Amino acid sequence: MTITYDKLFIGGELTAPSSTSTFELVSPSTEQSIGSVPEALEADVDKAVDAARAAFDDPNGWSSWEPAKRAATMVRLAEEMESRAGEMAQRVSMQNGMPVAVSGALEAVFPPLLLRYYAGLLSNPQDEVRPGMLGGSTLVRRSPIGVIGAIVPWNFPQALAAFKYAPALAAGCTLVIKPSPETVLDSYLFAEAVQAAGIPAGVINIVQAGREVGAYLVQHPGIDKVAFTGSTAAGRSIAETCGRLLRPVTLELGGKSAAIILDDASLDLAAIGEKLFTATLANQGQACYLGTRILAPRSRYQEVVDTFTGFAASMRIGDALDPTTQIGPMSSSRHRDRVESYIAKGKSEGARITTGGGRPRDTGWFVDPTVFADVDNGYTIAQEEIFGPVLSIIPYGDEAEAITIANDSDFGLGGTVWTADHDHGVEVAKKIRTGTIGINGYLPDPTAPFGGVKASGLGRELGPEGLAAYQTVQSVYL
Repeated sequence: MTITYDKLFIGGELTAPSSTSTFELVSPSTEQSIGSVPEALEADVDKAVDAARAAFDDPNGWSSWEPAKRAATMVRLAEEMESRAGEMAQRVSMQNGMPVAVSGALEAVFPPLLLRYYAGLLSNPQDEVRPGMLGGSTLVRRSPIGVIGAIVPWNFPQALAAFKYAPALAAGCTLVIKPSPETVLDSYLFAEAVQAAGIPAGVINIVQAGREVGAYLVQHPGIDKVAFTGSTAAGRSIAETCGRLLRPVTLELGGKSAAIILDDASLDLAAIGEKLFTATLANQGQACYLGTRILAPRSRYQEVVDTFTGFAASMRIGDALDPTTQIGPMSSSRHRDRVESYIAKGKSEGARITTGGGRPRDTGWFVDPTVFADVDNGYTIAQEEIFGPVLSIIPYGDEAEAITIANDSDFGLGGTVWTADHDHGVEVAKKIRTGTIGINGYLPDPTAPFGGVKASGLGRELGPEGLAAYQTVQSVYL
């Protein structure tokens, strides 16, 4: 079965694109054609930005609605998303190879969860009066920042889109969303939900486009803020453009997080296997926060190597649409080749493969879950983001060395500490230079700010901080 669209969602309806260019979608599991959608060009972006601007500037439009009215509409959108949850999970998995068990738990669940969370925040007063120090007081007003250019990656296309549109909608902003070319079929299902929920025309517009058109969106004069999730290299380019334009930007970029196994940690896979999977190999390593550097005490090094070797080797590899699959294919043949180049680099630098390293199937873009032992933190596979099912196990002497190794990275997005002593684990976590970190597991929570330091990005998504990122503040001295 193939899914084909011939229009773009702009101004509240499906409209004809400006050209006949298309994106042809291929299943990473089967290498068979699965669909086709129009490729948006610069003229389509102009049209989408104009629609978003008109919706934002409408004196009776979304940005001027009472918070309770916006919240009620966002809840309706959450309900419409939930009614499409099963099909949404299927569409995501058929495009990017995410196991459907994962997409069903994340891609189908997180968007309505975030919509309800941010709708709930609208019950809090958005303005406040502060007593002054000079004899008066100040009204601090929070208002929507304007038209948002939201650029979304292929690895979690629906969840990461919601990271942006849920708080932006709550703030009263309008959006032009650019999905990645690898995951565009799901965006049409989202557009259906937007229409069904009664979101006013032009508040959400979707342009399926490539990198060059994405760059055009970033610098478009009609955009007031950019929100981007993707590679550090692309993020640097976007930051340069936004810096020159003095345009606000949120950047959630790459990672190379450390999973620190303390000397008292349990390695009982029956007890921690699911949490370990989520923190290290979820979505076959195609998640920016994963702890792919495993830091193991020398006193237990062989035990840790044996545990992770058996753990990785036990993963069920298969078609992304099979509900029993744990490890699906890479998102594209090009990305599979990139991951394999890192595996070859690890071997050439002297690391030792204990499991994996090859292709488990002749059809589909699969890579075996791969574990490297005898890894020095200076090796390429320990410093650069691979974005695949490749784990590097690095030995350390004492706890101070573990902290030093964990911080010896250009990145700082996620991480974990594994220990039997929760309080001590928290103390270790506080010493890691990273935006987020988990104790005996890792999963971003909607109520808490998410984002990185160093080369992992700028700004925060989720939590009240995520709402503030789409608001501008004005002080009125009374």
